[in-house]
Amino acid sequence: MTQLLDIFAYISVLLRGLTLASEALTVGGVIFVFVVARTDGKDVRSRLLLLLRGASVSLAAAQLCYVAGNSAILVGSAGLTWEEISGATFWVAGGMVALGASIILISARAGLRPMVTGGACSIGCIGIVLGSVMASHSISRLDHRPALVSMTLAHHIASAAWIGGMPYLIVALRHAEDAGTVTRIAGRFSIIAMASAASLTAAGAGLSRFYIGSAAALKGTTYGIMLLSKVVLTLFLLFLGALNFKIVQAARSGLPPTWLSLRRFAEVEAGIGITVLLAAASLTSAPPAIDVRTGVVTGAEIMQRMKPKRPRLQTPLVSELSPPGPRSREGASAQPESLVPGQVSNADSPADIAWSEYNHHYAGLVVLSIGLASLLARRFAWAQHWPLLFLGLALFLFIRADSENWPLGPRGFWESFQVAEVAQHRLFVVLIVVFAVFEWAVQTNRLPPSRAGLVFPLVCLAGSALLQTHSHSLTNVKEEFLAELSHIPIAILGMVTGWSRWLELRLPRGQLRVVVWIWPVSLILIGALLLNYRES
Repeated sequence: MTQLLDIFAYISVLLRGLTLASEALTVGGVIFVFVVARTDGKDVRSRLLLLLRGASVSLAAAQLCYVAGNSAILVGSAGLTWEEISGATFWVAGGMVALGASIILISARAGLRPMVTGGACSIGCIGIVLGSVMASHSISRLDHRPALVSMTLAHHIASAAWIGGMPYLIVALRHAEDAGTVTRIAGRFSIIAMASAASLTAAGAGLSRFYIGSAAALKGTTYGIMLLSKVVLTLFLLFLGALNFKIVQAARSGLPPTWLSLRRFAEVEAGIGITVLLAAASLTSAPPAIDVRTGVVTGAEIMQRMKPKRPRLQTPLVSELSPPGPRSREGASAQPESLVPGQVSNADSPADIAWSEYNHHYAGLVVLSIGLASLLARRFAWAQHWPLLFLGLALFLFIRADSENWPLGPRGFWESFQVAEVAQHRLFVVLIVVFAVFEWAVQTNRLPPSRAGLVFPLVCLAGSALLQTHSHSLTNVKEEFLAELSHIPIAILGMVTGWSRWLELRLPRGQLRVVVWIWPVSLILIGALLLNYRES
């Protein structure tokens, strides 16, 4: 149970993110199939229903795992029985979501008439959305509950119709029988997407008014800074949506349509939308900013932490670090602790902080070198081997990232995976190695970039998504916020790196050439941020 508690904080955020993404794909799929696509082509409809069935299975599985994990934590840590927690709100909410997903799955497989199938799926969507709202912050508030519930409901439906419908649009664009069908489907979806974006913006602004409360809380709390990252990602979505709308408008006016570009931009829009849902999942792990009465970070404290300083390039000795395992709470900060289930408070010593900063700064040097080398590769053949620099970074992180574990510390290799943060770091190392090998083969023409080249953006995007949900065991809410302040910009730049490289590979050669330069510059900026990383 101790081991489960240690990893629960991170796994719960991942499961929540998977649940929100699957919910959007399921509800958005129903809207797309029965409102947008309607009866436009039997082949397209069968493929859309296949995707809808997969989304509903994912939603039911993720929700059941989430409920089971929460229940196991309560049974093991609070001494409750399974019978005692079976009537809890999260059980009821999870059951409604799983039941709704099951109804949609059965209806989509039954081969009934479209009207009957659409009606049954609509009932399933109602259960899903109501269950999700029951598990949100809005239902637990004592003040303004009706307004908060209404805005949360609108937020879920709008995000599903827009973000959840994007993968279905991609499938429809690929398999539509003729240009007329494509124009009709894309035109209908554009109308729904614009209405959803407006509804999402209005509902989000209203919820922020009740959950944030002030400008100081917006820029000085973990909830506030995570919300700002979600806003930035949504602005990316709106920009891509505007590009897609221009393509649809051109087709309607009789100009030659560039449907391939529309598909490529839609791929990026769908991917960023999933990242927005991960950011929303991270928000559920933090208390609303308006409830954080102490520990709000001031602008002066942010500037003090973020102002440029000389990188730390001298490491402390391993013997100077704190001993492994839970440390005493005596002398811990009087600040309120971060209330994330499963987290353990540890007070880092100056040597621990110096060790972590040195690791980040060394990694920053490597990433900065990689970004510069990728720019030089456009003129010098020798620079095409730049991905191999990532192998050095992976080896460094594997050895240095967690000093308490093998090969430097007393905790064994397999035993170290019981610590959630260590498991995350090891996963990052694997992602870095995969990226290095595949991208080196692509850059040197050992593998065709049209297929193998996609490993680079996918690894960047996976790493950004994991960083977006990165969890830490920290002593107080101030340090949690300052950690998020360093992670979120890197996660956003990683997303920009991945999707700009994706467009470079997927768009016709010569189209939108600016993306060729975006991802190397993003890598350089990530390196600069790592070089300025501070924990004190």
